[in-house]
Amino acid sequence: MTSLARRDETPSAQPHGLGTSLKPRHITMISIAGVIGAGLFVGSATAIEQAGPAVLLSYALAGTLVVLVMRMLGEMATANPDTGSFSVYSDRALGHWAGFSVGWLYWWFWVLVIPVEATAAAKILGDLVGGEQWFWALAVTLLLTITNLVSVGNYGEFEFWFALVKVVAIVAFVGIGAAAILGVFPGSEVSGITHLWEPDGFLPNGYGAVVAVLLTTMFSFMGTEIVTIAAAESPDPAKGITRAVNSVIWRISLFYLGSIFVVVALMPYNRLEDGSYQSVLDAIGIPYSARIMDVVILTAVASCLNSALYTASRMLFSLGVRRDAPQAVRRLSRRGVPWVAVSASMVVGFAAVIGNYVLPDRIFTWLLSTSGAVALFVYLAIAASQLRLGRRMRDEGGRPPVRMWLFPGLTIVVIVFIVAVLVLMAFDPAQQQAIGFSVASAAVIVVLGVIVGRRHSRTADPTMGEPIAD
Repeated sequence: MTSLARRDETPSAQPHGLGTSLKPRHITMISIAGVIGAGLFVGSATAIEQAGPAVLLSYALAGTLVVLVMRMLGEMATANPDTGSFSVYSDRALGHWAGFSVGWLYWWFWVLVIPVEATAAAKILGDLVGGEQWFWALAVTLLLTITNLVSVGNYGEFEFWFALVKVVAIVAFVGIGAAAILGVFPGSEVSGITHLWEPDGFLPNGYGAVVAVLLTTMFSFMGTEIVTIAAAESPDPAKGITRAVNSVIWRISLFYLGSIFVVVALMPYNRLEDGSYQSVLDAIGIPYSARIMDVVILTAVASCLNSALYTASRMLFSLGVRRDAPQAVRRLSRRGVPWVAVSASMVVGFAAVIGNYVLPDRIFTWLLSTSGAVALFVYLAIAASQLRLGRRMRDEGGRPPVRMWLFPGLTIVVIVFIVAVLVLMAFDPAQQQAIGFSVASAAVIVVLGVIVGRRHSRTADPTMGEPIAD
């Protein structure tokens, strides 16, 4: 599988000296719960209100796209695991400018996730415990930064327990909801599935609303691909990635489609004042549902913040190894942690946390808009890279543990679909700012990537690919 190998180094299960202390249970739980973000608990109510019960179609379409993208990414990642994941594959398939651009856009996306999640965690903790929100935002960010700095095993352990809480919460919710649908709770206000077509039918706002919601629900799946980055720091990356890719269908079916089905079956789509999950639990009569959801959402927020720090640092480290970032970010601790990359990502992210409190709302919103379409850019890069590398690999007779279905036809369909969604965003007034700012930021980074690539072609660095150990 030489076509997927780095041009200037031999593939390794321990890329560039990073640690390999992520255990199989860490990888398994990261893969299972990586798809469960805070957006599922918080943002789903807005999506349901916009599309009604037909929001199930939006989640099904977005979920199908994620399944196919993960299949393509899994084919490349099992052939050659790398902590730079799709950024590295874009470099090899499409050129240096693509790897540079995707890597920096992805880093920027996760760095901006830090202030969003830190602010959300601070608000919940402030309501539960009291105290100033800025203090809780700082405390949560510093705590998770320290855990990331100690070892990758620490990140895995924290993420394991965060993920376990999310999984148990969703499974319990689906179980309680299914029981309510069957009428097991006699004193409950809700039962049956009549709200799938009541009060205004399955499509109360038409197919246009389904498409509009699709544009937003698609971003709630961002994070599924983290397992291909994390698996590179485990003893058996290919095995972990294979399990994650093969299980993505049932994960999306249970966590997203299953839980959203319970909500739209039991509750009118226009009566979710307290959020989709809490509204259902309140209607069923579950005591302390508000506090329960606060704890679950806080866990989901902490999990997302933890993963944001980890993912941003590994992508920054990979960019440094490829001479696309300052060389200091390649520094590793004795435990194989890229501590400069972790610290730099935290500093930039927390600067944005401060900005969220002191800058006018519109400025911070503009900042967030620069990464609004990054998920689609990443998916497009993965599909385009797999189209080219997949052909090379098949020509050479390679057969990785994961293979894309119906190649190359289905890959081309995915590319066309993603381009169509980007075009729809350009014509949707609610999405125009996000697509406009995202395209502008992407254009700037692509130009920088071309310039840096030309400089690389004129110079040779014998230390490229080697870590800087402390």
